[in-house]
Amino acid sequence: MQKIVVVTGVSRGLGLELCRQYLAEGARVYGCCRSPEQSQKLLELKRSAGHQFELVPLDITQPGMIHNLQYVIEEPIDILINNAGIYGPFGLSYDEVTVDPWMEVLRVDTVAPMMVTQALVDKVARGHDKKIIMMSSKMGSMGDNQKGGSYLYRSAKAALNAVARSLAIDLAEKGISVGIVHPGWVQTDMGGVNALIDTETSIRGIRKVIDQLSLRNSGQFISYDGSVIPW
Repeated sequence: MQKIVVVTGVSRGLGLELCRQYLAEGARVYGCCRSPEQSQKLLELKRSAGHQFELVPLDITQPGMIHNLQYVIEEPIDILINNAGIYGPFGLSYDEVTVDPWMEVLRVDTVAPMMVTQALVDKVARGHDKKIIMMSSKMGSMGDNQKGGSYLYRSAKAALNAVARSLAIDLAEKGISVGIVHPGWVQTDMGGVNALIDTETSIRGIRKVIDQLSLRNSGQFISYDGSVIPW
């Protein structure tokens, strides 16, 4: 049975690599991002994968586009991966934080994944694997925070963790497992060139974490290497 995978934020980095690896595995993949036509690497992957790979225009800040996902993606979903996210302004000290950029990061990193999940949860419930993944970050761990700063991103990912933990409890009756995943410090536009691992290594680990996700460990905060991260 062919696996059906939906990924948001696929124009580059982790999202693009998620699509590449799942397609190589034989899955049918729906890749969602704001402007698919503007990513050359994404278009190249589409040309090589053909009908196995569907590109879906999606701006996760637009409620109408999120709502329409349930009509664009008509078949049952095995794995939904909420990967899209932003960091916001870099290097802000506590007295430089302002409301509008903070609200934008919260909207993209916390609220939008919940809205996408709401739109597609019935499709996931009809799938075989029944898995929803929230791409979080160790930056959202309060127990691991030894450096301070990064107020916008840290708070948004911590809030996402809380949302995902509640979803794990509330969706268990539908047989849906929820994974909260830290991808590692990855060499992407967000992670920078000094990051410790490349996207291929990160996604290979994340796919293993997803494979091992079940109702038994649903709602745990797990690194790409399989280790559990403190809240």
